[in-house]
Amino acid sequence: MSSSIYLSAAHKSSGKTVVSLGLCAAFKAQALKVASFKKGPDYIDPLWLAQASGNACYNLDFYNMTNDEIIQLYRRQSQSSDIAIIEGNKGLYDGMSVAGGDANADMAKLLNIPVILVIDANGITRGVAPLLMGYQAFDTEVNITGVILNKVAGERHESKLIQAIEHYTDIPVVGAVRRAKDLIIDERHLGLMPANESTQSQAFIDGVARIIADQVDLSKISTFHNAQSPIDPPVLTTTTTDLTIAVAKDQAFGFYYQDDLDAFQSLGVNLVYFDTLKAVELPQCDGLFIGGGFPEMQLETLSANQALLDNIKLNIQQGLPTYAECGGLMYLSRKITYQGKSHKMVGVIQADTIMTSRPIGRGYVQLAPSNEHPWNEVAPTIYAHEFHYSKLENIDPKTRYAYKVLRGVGVDNKHDGILTYNLLATYTHLRSVGSNHWTTQFVNFIKEKKIARG
Repeated sequence: MSSSIYLSAAHKSSGKTVVSLGLCAAFKAQALKVASFKKGPDYIDPLWLAQASGNACYNLDFYNMTNDEIIQLYRRQSQSSDIAIIEGNKGLYDGMSVAGGDANADMAKLLNIPVILVIDANGITRGVAPLLMGYQAFDTEVNITGVILNKVAGERHESKLIQAIEHYTDIPVVGAVRRAKDLIIDERHLGLMPANESTQSQAFIDGVARIIADQVDLSKISTFHNAQSPIDPPVLTTTTTDLTIAVAKDQAFGFYYQDDLDAFQSLGVNLVYFDTLKAVELPQCDGLFIGGGFPEMQLETLSANQALLDNIKLNIQQGLPTYAECGGLMYLSRKITYQGKSHKMVGVIQADTIMTSRPIGRGYVQLAPSNEHPWNEVAPTIYAHEFHYSKLENIDPKTRYAYKVLRGVGVDNKHDGILTYNLLATYTHLRSVGSNHWTTQFVNFIKEKKIARG
């Protein structure tokens, strides 16, 4: 039986991401196959977790996935692993509903996985005991099977914490991680800096792995198991097509759900990745997908690659079926202005992008497709999310939109999904789950256009 643990905390910014990275990399260094997961709508942590574990990281999200989808995805991706690690978001009992049902605790209970609490020990000693006792008593169905003390000041501090925990609780301390500059990842407006941007990311991960291996009881953690008896997950069927979709994937664009990419491949689509910073033209393709990212951090290089900007614009104007999300939408606008400087972009969307110091749209969204939506079999209500510190200005008043915003911001608080030629560009990040299998819809759209072209 493989090991399974759910890393959570009392509150956000407790350091659980760094601990999760260290555990993934430390177990990988032991030649174990590590499966990693992240709760919620997060792209950045999964980039780090995938690099640390050596395997793709998958998101588990109550908002847009059914319980059965969560269970199936978890089992399918963890069944051949030696250890599965789920990193929670925020605190153990934090969620959208005050009555619960969508918190980390609920995810751990749904998957029947033991929880390890990462406790920020800054400024606390004996008080850690009532904190842990409260977390145990709040929901006795949650199996808190261990605690990792983080940001510990020193040996004396560690001793006081462990004595209090052992005296008042039955939760074993499986690690005590000392405060260290080597355990800090640079942050940016959406959270941690993406691993795909950092040339030093692997060196950082390796350093964290050494610290975690030294200060956390890996052998003890490897004995924690999912108590649920294994059930064979459904076998994914794969169809065959002759379609190729070009996907932008580089330091500017890297926000993709791995199960969406898997869904394309299960539909028989050949995914060809290209680098917007280096490529001079698109690879031969039937469709184009530009996901989210931080194009504002690569503006000079993106703008200087005029050959690719012109080639993408020409292909879209000639009818290439294209889907773009957030950073991709920004890239396809006329220009991006950031910190007082403007840089020319593709220009196929008649609007200008302005970066702001505060979030414009951040969180879950609900969309309803408009009559203009070009894809077939679109769900009547779409549950998704948005995270952007930019907005569009000088939008062509004749702009057509694919969605009405029921919850969230989108382009203008009322609409999202700009339509032009065969392009759909949105601030919303879709997920191919539930009734909204957008990957299938997009592939069928590409097929239709390919047949029409003869």
